[in-house]
Amino acid sequence: MSVTLLAGSATASVALATENPAAAPAATVVPTAPVENLIVGYKSSATEASSNTAAADDAAAKGKKAGKKAKFDRRLGTGAALVNLGGTVAPAAAADVMAQFRADPDVAYVEPDTRAYAQAVTPNDTEYAKQWDLFEPTAGMNVPGAWDKTTGSGVTVAVIDTGYVAHSDVAANVVAGYDFISTSSEARDGNGRDANPADEGDWNATDGECGVGSKASTSSWHGTHVAGTIAAATNNSKGIAGIAYGAKIQPVRVLGKCGGSTSDIVDAITWASGGSVAGVPANATPAKVINMSLGGPGACGTSYQNAINSAVARGTTVVVAAGNSNANASGYSPASCNNVINVASTNRAGERSYYSNFGSIIDIAAPGGETRRATDTPGTVTTPENAILSTLNAGTTTPGAEIYKPYQGTSMAAPHIAGLAALLKSANTSLTPAQIETAIKANSRPLPGTCTGGCGAGLADAAATVAAVTSTPPTSGRENTTDYTIADNSTVESPITVTGVTGNAPAALKVGVNIVHSYIGDLKVDLIAPDGSVYNLHNRSGSGTDNINQVYTVNASSEVANGTSKLRVNDNAGGDTGKIDSWNLTF
Repeated sequence: MSVTLLAGSATASVALATENPAAAPAATVVPTAPVENLIVGYKSSATEASSNTAAADDAAAKGKKAGKKAKFDRRLGTGAALVNLGGTVAPAAAADVMAQFRADPDVAYVEPDTRAYAQAVTPNDTEYAKQWDLFEPTAGMNVPGAWDKTTGSGVTVAVIDTGYVAHSDVAANVVAGYDFISTSSEARDGNGRDANPADEGDWNATDGECGVGSKASTSSWHGTHVAGTIAAATNNSKGIAGIAYGAKIQPVRVLGKCGGSTSDIVDAITWASGGSVAGVPANATPAKVINMSLGGPGACGTSYQNAINSAVARGTTVVVAAGNSNANASGYSPASCNNVINVASTNRAGERSYYSNFGSIIDIAAPGGETRRATDTPGTVTTPENAILSTLNAGTTTPGAEIYKPYQGTSMAAPHIAGLAALLKSANTSLTPAQIETAIKANSRPLPGTCTGGCGAGLADAAATVAAVTSTPPTSGRENTTDYTIADNSTVESPITVTGVTGNAPAALKVGVNIVHSYIGDLKVDLIAPDGSVYNLHNRSGSGTDNINQVYTVNASSEVANGTSKLRVNDNAGGDTGKIDSWNLTF
């Protein structure tokens, strides 16, 4: 099967001043902005160091000498005095009061009470203002709110795509990849597989060149666009900001002229996640996240599923694009595979993009944009500002100058989630792929617009998800990771005991379920509340599909939160077995 791309045409720490009475006087500290308060450190031998009354008298006297009101406000935890200047004053006026304190031999230091800011929130990248998908409150993914906790450092994201064409806004974050295109004519590099994942262009010169109905086209430089969304360099005074700009990009080339083959993509998944592929050197920097913004018609085959299962078993989160056919994603691959995070696309209004695939197998939605409205003439670009701006190249066939350009597609939505997965893995290295998926779903927010057909748990929210995985880890009372064997025609229960939660459970209790089973149509899965009430989660649907990895929402508002809840799994047929791998409750 041939597949094609799915797109259209710091942690910054803030240094705060500390008070050290033994330090040298800060004679060089001069206010550069309006000042409201001063911090005054007295020598330990001074009366003002221990007496608030003495400090108050001293502040008033020094303020009077400088022609300003100065009032003792409070004692800081370090012992220094906070002196209020009676309102915000100009830097020069504040400097006059500071000079009075510095002239006093009992004063160890005085400095303005300046303000500190989270430096990662607003990057200085010149095109950042156009990246609505990161920050707009309506339909952006709330990415800046996550950057004060994590930027993705220490995580490699494999972009299994067209390869990478050099771009200065991504180059600093690129690590060695590989070219898995085995046919030289499709690779356009004169050979088959090699260690150079450079994008040689995926243009088609004539209609019909890639089969009946195919059209002539220019090169897309698709992999570079995806890479920029995930990890473009940030705060470098140029271009765009990447979602996980502290992460590394590993370009893995599988798409060339006329797309790419399943066999090449399967090997790429294996290698990128740290598996062994005959004739290919071992991956020195295995990826903890894989992005696949590619696909084609047809249900997930065994080859794809085996490769994905193995990657996830190695600890790699696999993110895939749902597809751009405005159809049920269950008819497309690898979107229909299990053990992936399947991503639908939303537009700037927070509605499902008109082209995005949909369905019950969608896990999450993310910004993919729209360069035109559904009613506009196909092929036109009427609203480029509403698409996803990222790194690209101007060459129509072979590489030319680097540029930035907006694209639309589930290809653009998927890297938003791959970037978020990298942020999560960096923030909490113990997270498994299943836990990353559960966290993204559980902390999403409702779509502000409409989604016909199903868009998963909602619109991903980076700040909320990162906050959830970086807060105090849930106790054993919120998650059970013990394996429970599911035998044929049997019932098994996995308990979770919750303590320390007041009142009733929420109306939107999140129940994350990870069941490994080769035929989920055999299974009935229920949540059993502490009082014995039964809430059905899954009832023998899915036929021969493998595994359940899903977050369910239960209205448990009538149930007391504390107590022992159980996940009950009933196997109703013979021939297929499995296990409860893990499950969790999110209040």
